[in-house]
Amino acid sequence: MQNIVVFGASGQLGQCLKNVAELKQINSIIFPPETEANILDMDAITQIFEQYKPAYVINCAAYTAVDKAEDDVDMARKINRTGAANLAAQCREHGAVLVHISTDFIFKGDKPYPLVESDVAEPVSIYGLTKLEGEQDIISILPQHYILRTSWLYSEYGNNFAKTMLKLGTERDELKIIADQVGTPTYAIDLAGAVLDIIASGSESYGVYHYSNEGVTSWYDFAKGIFDLAGSKVKAYPIRTSEYPTKATRPAFSVMDKAKIKSTFNIQIPYWRDSLAICLEKLK
Repeated sequence: MQNIVVFGASGQLGQCLKNVAELKQINSIIFPPETEANILDMDAITQIFEQYKPAYVINCAAYTAVDKAEDDVDMARKINRTGAANLAAQCREHGAVLVHISTDFIFKGDKPYPLVESDVAEPVSIYGLTKLEGEQDIISILPQHYILRTSWLYSEYGNNFAKTMLKLGTERDELKIIADQVGTPTYAIDLAGAVLDIIASGSESYGVYHYSNEGVTSWYDFAKGIFDLAGSKVKAYPIRTSEYPTKATRPAFSVMDKAKIKSTFNIQIPYWRDSLAICLEKLK
């Protein structure tokens, strides 16, 4: 296989890609440290491209602090838009394909049906807006791209909802969890596997795709699943979004339709709770 370079290698998905690449025995994948692969530093990016001559670039780097982004607009836009555009420009110059990770937060989340790739994007947060701008810039710069929108990412790596709930479950007797925001948790190991399968396919079916685990749940039910599978005794109570105000607005319903990615690449997607059980077993 030709060289693959991962930007954002130290993040949750970057670490999952490393894990899955080892299992699949992919030796041509490179994980440069962010000190050498800053997506805002064009000289550094150019050096990476000239050194490794990648056929594929995977962009896992992102500003993902959703609430913080509301006050830190410039930095969120630099990382989520400018950084993405920088990579697209270098991919175009060097003949590489870009696999870029995006988010369900580009949608308003007010439609009660699974969202397809062509549905209108109406972000309701700075995070969602800057991620959408990144998508748009990639599309305008580089035809050879895969944009994978995902949701509610968790794994045994990094900071995420599953690990936070496990920690809080050992510290408190009861927790209140939002029950009126609905979506699908995504095990980052499953997403990493899908990304590498798309690359291995050698397909040229470029474009935007949705990927999350199968099924539909709320944050409350996701938390209940975590506590049940982990054998935690903590009591969880459902609350409304209005009872837990946050700086940034979240989509109320952001379930994504995965028919396109499944039919194009013949990808089997696990049910969210099955993948959660695997992750929690690894975290024990």
